[in-house]
Amino acid sequence: MVQRRLTKTIVDGLEPRTGEYVEWCGKLAGFGCRVRRSGAKTFIAQYRIGGRGNPTRKVTIGQVGKLTVEEARDAAKEVLSKAALGNDVAAERARKKAELTVNALCDEYLSEGCGHKKPLTLEADTGNITNHIVPLLGRKKIGEVTRTDVERFLRDVAKGKTAGEFETDKGTRRVKGGAGAARRAYRVLSGIFTFAVNRGYIVSNPCRGVKAGADGKGERYLSADELQRLGDTLRIAETEGLPTVLNDGVNDKHRPKDLTDRRIEVSPHAIAAIRLLLLTGCRRNEILCLKWEHVDFERGVLNLPDSKTGAKKVYLSAPALQVLSDLCENWRTKDFEYVIEGAKQDTPRDLKRAWTTIRRHAGLGNLRLHDLRHSFASMAVSSGMSLPMIGKLLGHASAATTQRYAHLADDPVKRAAESTAGTIAAAMGGNAGTVVAIRRAGE
Repeated sequence: MVQRRLTKTIVDGLEPRTGEYVEWCGKLAGFGCRVRRSGAKTFIAQYRIGGRGNPTRKVTIGQVGKLTVEEARDAAKEVLSKAALGNDVAAERARKKAELTVNALCDEYLSEGCGHKKPLTLEADTGNITNHIVPLLGRKKIGEVTRTDVERFLRDVAKGKTAGEFETDKGTRRVKGGAGAARRAYRVLSGIFTFAVNRGYIVSNPCRGVKAGADGKGERYLSADELQRLGDTLRIAETEGLPTVLNDGVNDKHRPKDLTDRRIEVSPHAIAAIRLLLLTGCRRNEILCLKWEHVDFERGVLNLPDSKTGAKKVYLSAPALQVLSDLCENWRTKDFEYVIEGAKQDTPRDLKRAWTTIRRHAGLGNLRLHDLRHSFASMAVSSGMSLPMIGKLLGHASAATTQRYAHLADDPVKRAAESTAGTIAAAMGGNAGTVVAIRRAGE
């Protein structure tokens, strides 16, 4: 096989694959072009210091496009020449990178390490970095952060050391502490240090071995009585408006003195969104970011171009189709592309205030919007559907995710066991349990 020299034509023709790979130059050993799954291409140099028993080291020369093939080849020759003399360029770079502050590492992570993340996930990561990681660890050098520092970070966030209200260009930003906030910030921090390890900046992740605790499942399922109360509340909200419900002890001095006959108006779009969440089992933002172009009335499906698990098809029941049809006929504004219209054109609706009002009136306690999805799943389990089918309904990428609902299937299984045993006992001409009891008494 003829070894070919790495050229611009060859580099331009390299296509991404399912996994990362390197196209090596056949003329300069150790010089190549690395192609990532995303399609990003970088020139690299690979070498080994010492004999065959020593590991190989890779050094990034630069990105394709910022450097020509010949410029990258010259830089690779320099790295390989130093390696031949025993100078480990990769190790030297790692020592310099270890002098990076956590703040600088976070900036690099957000710009180069989050390309695979969804916008909402990236927004949450940025919030944890801005609100917790940078204030507590930003000035420390990444090579100096220890496991003890990470454990202290967890405690400080949990105790509310980073909590407060801060003015930004977009308004007041409220930062809360607590155990849940600490765990979420810790996971982002661990991912950032894993990014640093993969880039060779540090040898190990200081978060490894730290016990952050597990998130509580927090799963709530609507009972039949709660479903009826929620349905009644939605009907009242869309017809006559909801009566004011006092939240005892909260801002009492700011309430109007006379609340008689005052009604709270709830947007028909908010009411429709809550109904759709209940009737489809969709995630909140799959409904709030739904556009009319994604709705196929003829086939009865939602063709979501993107979701937490990628493109997704949601099959609509007759009640869900009716909600969408009513919304389209009575409340659709031609200028808005979103099904659930927001306060401004081309912006999705925020359901927080509407859901708080409806939840409080229906007496649903701390029920979250996401619990409507759990309730959809619990109803499917109770009706006898298999877990794989429920996973398809909910759009789960992994069967393990659906497995959380397995315990809800206990009642149908118990009924099946009782029915089967009853049939057997009847065929035997009596109650099998009574026969066993008589025998034991005789013993």
